[in-house]
Amino acid sequence: MMKRWMIGCQLLLGIGLLAASLTIGYAPAARAEETDELPPNPLHLSEAVMCETLEAFKPFNPSVVFSVRTGSVMCFTAFDHVPEQTSIFHDWIRQDKLVFRKKLVLKPPRWSSVSSIQLREADKGVWRVEIRDADGNFLRVLRFSITD
Repeated sequence: MMKRWMIGCQLLLGIGLLAASLTIGYAPAARAEETDELPPNPLHLSEAVMCETLEAFKPFNPSVVFSVRTGSVMCFTAFDHVPEQTSIFHDWIRQDKLVFRKKLVLKPPRWSSVSSIQLREADKGVWRVEIRDADGNFLRVLRFSITD
């Protein structure tokens, strides 16, 4: 029994030494940050929320259902990585029809932006805000409703 245990230990030790010897001299491919050409730093959307208003530059009373009596609704977006000045768009869509598009400019290194609509009785229903980058790529979609 003891002999089997010793053979097993020697076998494991031999496999470990073999694996270690195979990795000596192994050079992994250069990482992106070690090459001359770095990939572009992506724009990073850290927060996106629908809210009633802002207080101290932060969203106040975030929700997905708003009363028309609230008077307005805001779309707040915060980016914690903005590599260069660029634009984003808040596309306000009601029942699959674009109501309006707001172009917002972002500046490095971090930036927050907001767009809003004034509510009317005719605005009741299902809405969404599509947040897009300057190339039209989706960053996020926020869905919400306007009720009585």
